Amino acid sequence: MSDDTVRLSLIGQVVRHRWRLLVVLAVAGALVGAGASLLFSPGYQTESNVLLQGPRQADELLTEAQVAGSTVVLDRAAGELSWQTTGTDLAKHVTTSVSNGNVVTITVSADSPERAQELANKVAEQFVRYSTQLISSTADAAAQVQQAQREALRQQVAQTNQRISDMAQQLGSTLTVESVQARTELEALRTSLQQAINNLNQADAATSQANMAVLGSAELPSGAASPTMLQFVVGGAVVFFLLGVLGHLWSARTGKRARDESEIAAALGSKVLTTVDIPDERAEAGHGWPARLRRLLGADRPWHLPQVPVSADKLNRDARYQRVLARVGRDAGQVLVVLTEDDAPAHRALTQLVAAAGGHPVLRVAEVTADRPVVPDGSDGVLVVLTAGSRTGWELVAIAEACADAGREIVGVVLAHPVQVRRQPPDHPSEAGSDREAMAGSV
Repeated sequence: MSDDTVRLSLIGQVVRHRWRLLVVLAVAGALVGAGASLLFSPGYQTESNVLLQGPRQADELLTEAQVAGSTVVLDRAAGELSWQTTGTDLAKHVTTSVSNGNVVTITVSADSPERAQELANKVAEQFVRYSTQLISSTADAAAQVQQAQREALRQQVAQTNQRISDMAQQLGSTLTVESVQARTELEALRTSLQQAINNLNQADAATSQANMAVLGSAELPSGAASPTMLQFVVGGAVVFFLLGVLGHLWSARTGKRARDESEIAAALGSKVLTTVDIPDERAEAGHGWPARLRRLLGADRPWHLPQVPVSADKLNRDARYQRVLARVGRDAGQVLVVLTEDDAPAHRALTQLVAAAGGHPVLRVAEVTADRPVVPDGSDGVLVVLTAGSRTGWELVAIAEACADAGREIVGVVLAHPVQVRRQPPDHPSEAGSDREAMAGSV
């Protein structure tokens, strides 16, 4: 698994074996998404546009947008509403921006379409009113300055006109050097007059900058703005589902336990004689609510073990054990069966193997610990029985080294695969009871 690329078949294997857990994760993700929507969903959104008449600079438009979202405007809008709210609370639901064409856009959000529309209209109304008051408070001083400028411009225009008239009378119709020079000066005076007129027009345009108007009432929202609660719920379910799949793939990729037959055979320095299916006894999986929860979610069995053919009945399973004994060699005399103490499926496989042997060859059993295996000395061959995916490669290497230190050779490996089978009422005494009796007598 660590060296293989992730294939669609592997993802399908995760979904097939862990679908209950993935469904629970998807439901949890949907609940998380529903909770997140209460905090981050904008609700219903609408906007109101305010037109600022007259020529405006970019920084002036940004200033007006900041005024529209200021605390003073929002406090006044909150006072006009019957929601018992404050401007600080409204600031979370109101944003302002500048659009093309000297338009300040006020975007609001609320928990209902009617409230969104009412809030947008109130904020736009109070913005226009407050901005007008700001301009009116400074209108007197600004009017005096503008009046003085206009009067100076009018005097300049009058003086220029008088000078042009005087020079025109002096020139007459004579074309001399002096007359040409005079005409040149006349043209310069006319240019000065035109400049004065342009300044006067700009002063008049500046007086119209205080004009602003609301471009109609805000529209009533027809639906909630994105992302909606449904989108949050679906997104949370999908994200948690994918995280569950990726978590299984990551755990399988980073797992150190040997699951493939070739890996197990290489670590033990022997060959895998056969793979046997062992009925999964859930009672041995543990008691208490954690074990019950794992069984309920289907997380108590490995999902990434190779698929093995399930035996049709007891005779079919016995035939497999007979083939294992034949491969070990019935003339070997004695065979030492090595398995770890905490490997329950391997113990059940050993029970059936002893029953199939029938005393020939004689099977001796040595239970070892996974961290420090110790094998008794001797020259008999060793048959290792273990559950696929239960031991790491280093633990298997330690077992192989323990057998070598004891002067024994591993003649084969039997892999046990727990499988889930349907339980049927036995017509005869239970196989487990007879197997345990055979195990007790043989050992």
